[in-house]
Amino acid sequence: MSDPIRDFKDLIVWQRAIEYAKEVYILARKFPRQEQFGLTSQLQRAAVSVSSNIAEGHARQGKEFAYYVSIARGSLAESESQLLLAIELGYIPKEEMDTAFGLALEIRKMLSALSRKLTPA
Repeated sequence: MSDPIRDFKDLIVWQRAIEYAKEVYILARKFPRQEQFGLTSQLQRAAVSVSSNIAEGHARQGKEFAYYVSIARGSLAESESQLLLAIELGYIPKEEMDTAFGLALEIRKMLSALSRKLTPA
């Protein structure tokens, strides 16, 4: 039997979102210096927003949790879009993004499942 979820830190989706944010920060270090206050900053904020919204939603519970899960999904999509732009701009080769994109896929699936569980039909 699995351990009970006492707080947001027990949620596997939150743990993966932290891993994702760490990976994004590592990738963003490779961006050109002139992007420090542009794409780099925006990407990092979006990536951090994923775990932050999961945590805040869990603290609120109920319908509000579902709302914050939705915000987390949006932040995840935003950061993925920004990573794709970084590839297009030649800041980082696509192959170096594999870990981040793999985590993003896993998180997206988990957030979708959580959303379905929080908003029954």
